[in-house]
Amino acid sequence: MKVILLCAGYATRLYPLTKDRPKALLPIQDRAILDWILDYLKPVQDIDGIYVVTNHRFAEAFGDWASAASYPWPIRVVDDGTTTNENRLGAVGDLQFTLTSQGIQNEDLLVVAGDNLFDFDVKSFVTFGKTKRPYPAIAMYDVENRELAKQYGLVLCGPDSQVSQFLEKPQDPPTTMASCGLYWLPKETCVLLDKYLSGGHNPDQPGHYMRWLAETHRLYAVSLKGCWFDIGDLQSYQKANEVYQKNKLERKPS
Repeated sequence: MKVILLCAGYATRLYPLTKDRPKALLPIQDRAILDWILDYLKPVQDIDGIYVVTNHRFAEAFGDWASAASYPWPIRVVDDGTTTNENRLGAVGDLQFTLTSQGIQNEDLLVVAGDNLFDFDVKSFVTFGKTKRPYPAIAMYDVENRELAKQYGLVLCGPDSQVSQFLEKPQDPPTTMASCGLYWLPKETCVLLDKYLSGGHNPDQPGHYMRWLAETHRLYAVSLKGCWFDIGDLQSYQKANEVYQKNKLERKPS
């Protein structure tokens, strides 16, 4: 199974912090966001490669990070060639670019948004996903606040965990269960990604692709427990640092 970390955004809402540094490499306490994410992937036994897809502007910074990193899997930095927020490929476009440029075929994928900070049991999520093969699965998290829920892609499920609706930042949230940037895509779904993009659908946020999967194919979701921060602006970044500094979040993966 390959892991693809989506890190090609320009994070303009975090300026000036991200003017010369990618968001995924911002420090939380004493470590980069990406290092925290990779720590929680260590218990997943099937991983045999990590791909960090970024833009040309930050490719060198990720390359320096990867050269100094010490993890049990090979890490490859993928430069999508874009240089500005205006010509970016979008997260779904970057996913396809990574698969095509790196020759990844017939592989299960664990796709992670590079601006997420969590302490989830990722191993249990992957196990859940495998029980739903050949269909994909997403992780969701209860933000427990309907006003806050307006900021996220929200998930409604039936009793069998099948996603019945995927709502992208609704103004009147019917649920507080948010998609949290963690996706398991079995190898059988690669053809669906091609079909989605060739159909002219939105290549930017993964939520649009997840909604399309729920509507045209089948998509499953499982709620994960723990802590989750979506690092989208200065306030959320400062909040995550505050929590880590106060040791309110478990720092060592199980």
